[in-house]
Amino acid sequence: MLVSIQGTLVSATPLLAIIETHGLGYEVHVPVTTAEKLPRLGSPVKLHTVAIYREDAQSLYGFATLEERDLFKLLIEHVSGVGPKVALTIMSRLALPVLRSAIVSGDVGLLSKCPGIGKKTAERLVVELKDKIGLVGGPAAIDGGAAPTPVASAASATPGAAGLDTRMHDAVLALTALGYKVPDAEKAVRRAAGAGGNAAATTEELVKRALAG
Repeated sequence: MLVSIQGTLVSATPLLAIIETHGLGYEVHVPVTTAEKLPRLGSPVKLHTVAIYREDAQSLYGFATLEERDLFKLLIEHVSGVGPKVALTIMSRLALPVLRSAIVSGDVGLLSKCPGIGKKTAERLVVELKDKIGLVGGPAAIDGGAAPTPVASAASATPGAAGLDTRMHDAVLALTALGYKVPDAEKAVRRAAGAGGNAAATTEELVKRALAG
C-alpha cells in the first residue's frame, strides 16, 4: 500500500499537488489546509498518502501529517455518506484541532457549516467518530524543503473569466471542485476578496475565507 510520497513539488493549486519522483509525476489531491503548507515549487516535499482504487479510477490523497491522513481514513471508512471528496471538503474547511474538537464535543452546528454537510451527516460524524479520535495539538510542518510559503498557482498568468484575476480564478476552481456551483463560487470568492481588505490575498486565503462564509 502506498502510504507516503516524497519528491519534488512541480505544481500546486489549493486542492491538487503534482510531485515528481524518479521521473514520474504523481497527481495528489490535498485539502486546503495541506496546500497552504506546501513549500516553493521545485522544493523537495513529502506527503502522507491514502491511495483509493476503483474500477474506473485510481486516486491519491496527500496530507501534511500522519494525524491528518488518519482522520481522513476514519472519515471515509466509518461515516456513511462521506467519500473522499466530502472528506476533503470537511478538512479544507476546518483545521485538524478544530475538527477533532468539534467531533469530540458534539458540535453539530459547526460541522454542518462545512459545504455539502447537512445536519444529519454532521450528526453521523459525531456518533461514528467521537470514540475513535482524541484531541491533539496542531499539525506539524510538512516534511522536506524550505520553509512553507504561499502555494504558487498552476494556472496561467492570463486572468480568468468574468473579470477574475488569476488568484480569484484559481479559488473559484477550487470551490467548484468542492461542490460549489460556478455562480455561487464566484460570488463567494468576490466576497472573500473584499472581506479582508487585502488585495494581495493568496488563493488559499481566498478559499478559506469563502469556505468560512
